[in-house]
Amino acid sequence: MSEEPLPPHETLRKARELIDAGRPFAAHEVLEARWKAGPAEEADLWQGLAQVCVALTHAARGNQVGAQRLFERAGDRLSAFASTGRDAYGVDVTKSAAQARRHRGTF
Repeated sequence: MSEEPLPPHETLRKARELIDAGRPFAAHEVLEARWKAGPAEEADLWQGLAQVCVALTHAARGNQVGAQRLFERAGDRLSAFASTGRDAYGVDVTKSAAQARRHRGTF
């Protein structure tokens, strides 16, 4: 994966494509590049989405504790971003945060 950040909508499209292909860690890398290059006020959005992908990776590898911790952190970051009312490029951040938290204890 390239470390060059993609534009926001393309980042989301590519991350979804990678997740659908069973490559959540690669999706994390795409989201991480956007997070590191993006404006500070969007950090919680991109980092939260990236953490969901790492949580999925941990879950797929059988690391229940790691997955649960990252889903919780992702939920916290996404909730923090949702509370700002900023545009999330079409992502329902409140719903995404709730969904991340629902994964706790489900492995």
